Amino acid sequence: MDSVLGVPHSGWRGGPRRPDRDGHSAVDGHGRGAERHQLLPVLHAIQSRLGWITPGALNYACRRLDVPPAEAYGVATFYGLFSVSPRPPCVLHVCDDIGCMTRGGEELCRQLENQLGPAGSTCLEGKATWLRSPCLGLCERAPAALMSRAGETHAEKVTAPASSSSLTSTLELFAIDTVEDPPDRFEASSSAPQAAQSDHSQLKLLRRVGQIDPASIDDYRAHGGYDALRRALDLGGACVVREVANSRLVGRGGAAFPTGRKWDPANKPRYLVCNADESEPGTFKDRVVMEADPYSLIEAMTIAGTALGCERGYLYLRGEYPLAGQMLAHAITHARERGYLGGNILGRGVDFDIEIRRGAGAYICGEETALFNSIEGLRGEPRSKPPFPTQVGLFGKPTVINNVETLINLLLIVQEGGERYTATGTEGSTGTKLFCLSGHIARPGVYEVPFGTTLRKLIEMGAGVAGSGRLKAVLVGGAAGAFLTPNELDTPLTFEGTRAVGASLGSGVVMLFDDTVDLRKILYRIAAFFRDESCGQCVPCRLGTVRQEESLQRLHHGRPFGSVDNELNVLKEVGQVMRDASICGLGQTASSAVESALRRWRLF
Repeated sequence: MDSVLGVPHSGWRGGPRRPDRDGHSAVDGHGRGAERHQLLPVLHAIQSRLGWITPGALNYACRRLDVPPAEAYGVATFYGLFSVSPRPPCVLHVCDDIGCMTRGGEELCRQLENQLGPAGSTCLEGKATWLRSPCLGLCERAPAALMSRAGETHAEKVTAPASSSSLTSTLELFAIDTVEDPPDRFEASSSAPQAAQSDHSQLKLLRRVGQIDPASIDDYRAHGGYDALRRALDLGGACVVREVANSRLVGRGGAAFPTGRKWDPANKPRYLVCNADESEPGTFKDRVVMEADPYSLIEAMTIAGTALGCERGYLYLRGEYPLAGQMLAHAITHARERGYLGGNILGRGVDFDIEIRRGAGAYICGEETALFNSIEGLRGEPRSKPPFPTQVGLFGKPTVINNVETLINLLLIVQEGGERYTATGTEGSTGTKLFCLSGHIARPGVYEVPFGTTLRKLIEMGAGVAGSGRLKAVLVGGAAGAFLTPNELDTPLTFEGTRAVGASLGSGVVMLFDDTVDLRKILYRIAAFFRDESCGQCVPCRLGTVRQEESLQRLHHGRPFGSVDNELNVLKEVGQVMRDASICGLGQTASSAVESALRRWRLF
């Protein structure tokens, strides 16, 4: 077990202790030891080795990390990828979320039930099991599945698009204990936008995707890599921060908060955090960047960290992205070796380093303060605001947090200048935006277009509507977004344009549904998603998401309380309570897509 945990044995030690040199929490009345921030990586190590988190391993980890067992158990049970009950070493996660539903996901699950038994049951002589999963971030290749095998030869494999035959054969291979890890167990991304977006000259953020070897730092440099970092170091931190403010860049993760305000140097940030936990159903843009152009993110984080005076950065990566994790770890290692990361970067006397923290299947950890708690070894529950992260963030220190797409815009801003950057897009939405086209679209994938491009034009770039060819609805912004009708396709894709029609850009999801889709089933799946992903901390969200799902279920089965109109009024009231009283954005937007659909169509 020592080799699994990889931290010095300390035994159980209560009482106060000084913070370590990185400012990590000292032991306090809540048992937050200075090593507690290692709890999530340790739980990953246990699960990877044993297949589940056994009581003995958990108790041993608690002694090593000075964490009360009850609190560690609460953390382990919080995440969907962890199991605290016995489980076979081979686990197959099959997506049944809305993106895969349009591409045969339900039929795939039915076939697996016939071949392997019900979801959650053991198969292959007790060596394997399969589970239904929320969105895996592979919507452009739906239906999708993620397979993992525990043991000394731990392996993970993404299969997309998946078939029952391919999954069962791979599961049988993984279940053989003596098999060596296949060298190609990580499948490369097939989402290169050049396969769908014909005008490559218009690409900025994605200009290297599909054009370079993502594992080669020399190839990255040959295509302009690290030119922006050199210029940023020449300009100095104050100038870089000023250019970011001049660019009017806003966050691309969904909140659209002005980046320049987050970067106010008066806050004196201690940490930089990259939010790479894109778990919104239908979102996969950040995954494509991290898999196909990982050095761009590492360079962008280094620019941000050095400009803000941070010496440590954390990259919080979604747990369902094994290839992205592999590529980023490789890029960080080689960037350090070449002097682009770590101590005395490029001989300029500045220090900045990056640590990857892998999530474990919790949508709520995309919320910035829940992400901080997750890194610190706590349950991924949001904190009340104020104080805001720029004053009290990670480990109680001022923290700047941005998502992947926001950060990679820095490469353009530093090289072009903030004013020139604003020439693309609109007055209120500057630059370009990455959109994730999926569902019934002929050419799904990531598309980069200037802000102001209409929804109709974006669909045309994706070669139009697939399936029956007759469009019924478009989901914009993901499960927390809104449905639009075919009559609203001329909506400009800007923050202000989507707000005008009661929608939001969110994380860049554009999911099409043809006229064969039963939108009632889609709404019910969205409601089930939010019920499962609610952290349960606040009553309005904990109960509201359950009541929303129950109400839709009654409507779907034709058994409303009172009348249909009465049940619809209950849905509206529940949604209003969640918006007004929930602590974080999950509860505040859990009813957005449902209510938008009910306003536009008479579904019940």
